[in-house]
Amino acid sequence: MARIGGARGLPLAAALLVFLQMSSSAFEVKDQSGKVCIIANLSVSFSVEYLTKNRQQLTAYFMLPQNAEVLANKSSCGKENASDPVLAIGFGEGHLLQMNFAKASKLYSVKELTFLYNLSDTTVFPNSTGGTKTVSQKTNIQADLDTRYRCFSTNQINMLNVNITLSNVTLQAYLVNHTLSGNETVCDADKTPTTPVVATTTSQTPTTSQAPTAPPQNPGTGKYNVTGTNGTCVLAYMGLQLNVTYLRKDGKTGLDVLNFVPVNTSFSGSCDNSSAFLNLTFGETRLVFRFLLNTSTDKFFLQGVSVNTTLPSEAKDPNAEASNNSMSELRATVGNSYKCNAEEKLWVKDGVFVNLFNVQVQVFKIDGNKFGAVEECQLDENNMVIPIIVGAALAGLVLIVLIAYLIGRKRSHAGYQTI
Repeated sequence: MARIGGARGLPLAAALLVFLQMSSSAFEVKDQSGKVCIIANLSVSFSVEYLTKNRQQLTAYFMLPQNAEVLANKSSCGKENASDPVLAIGFGEGHLLQMNFAKASKLYSVKELTFLYNLSDTTVFPNSTGGTKTVSQKTNIQADLDTRYRCFSTNQINMLNVNITLSNVTLQAYLVNHTLSGNETVCDADKTPTTPVVATTTSQTPTTSQAPTAPPQNPGTGKYNVTGTNGTCVLAYMGLQLNVTYLRKDGKTGLDVLNFVPVNTSFSGSCDNSSAFLNLTFGETRLVFRFLLNTSTDKFFLQGVSVNTTLPSEAKDPNAEASNNSMSELRATVGNSYKCNAEEKLWVKDGVFVNLFNVQVQVFKIDGNKFGAVEECQLDENNMVIPIIVGAALAGLVLIVLIAYLIGRKRSHAGYQTI
């Protein structure tokens, strides 16, 4: 599995966290008098396994779009002792995401999350057998009454063949003054852990102590592509390394480092005119990259990364899932390729990083299955500037020494002539 033992320093996640709310959507439910009773601002990503007409099992990946809207005929503020509040969000060709709220004592909660999806939407489910399906699941979302619920971390909810990932969530039901409360209930995942971090190995069996090992080697460079209706829509060369900090059963913290081996990594994906997915699977680890097109600037960029992996047996929770849908990385003009030889660290969540090595990627417009003109990353440009500055400084120093030598020699000759 190319899983590498040993501790390696991780940069502070807070320094890398930039929430670009472009991927979040805001929704309000109002009563008949126009007063707001539910407010929700959140990002949602979906993965749905479905069967094609030729009996092939595929997975569709998509996000809650910016044009999603509250369905007034299905949403409700509820009635005291009669019915509970409901937030129903419609998007695409007949898709529905619904939150049913409830309250008990001093708490309110999202009692149930329901997702209805239309398999006849060929833009999301190409070559599908059609029809609609509904899945639902209870959630762990709850907060004190008269407080807003806040959870920037990812919360993955599994429903049979559907995975829904919530992130950047701020919501409140049972509003008192028809606006968000100034007080908030923070989810457990956002709370700062107090467990001390210690260096551990990532072997599959727990060890009592182990001397630190040398830093892991860089991963090999893999070649991956995605083909759409108009040909290749994603072309990527890169080395991939996953770093996950996790809580061990003994209460200490371990670090798991996994290098993707290109020959053992399978890849797939999908794309349309404005978004593209690249799915990479290595052993029990899956990465999903989501690219978007900024039509106003005619540039593509990496907007989201999702991680699903199995940790060593010493981990308290053997499964690790994380996603960040607020990125703006690997940016280049459509028709050109983004290239970076330096190591790039993609922050997914606290303690989870995807490191890229020798990356070159191009999305949407690709001619002849070859990379277009290169746009270098800032890290590479900085690495080129430093030698130039050092060289210029050395040349200046040599010039100063030479001038000083010539002046000294001239004065020495003048002295001889005077004598």
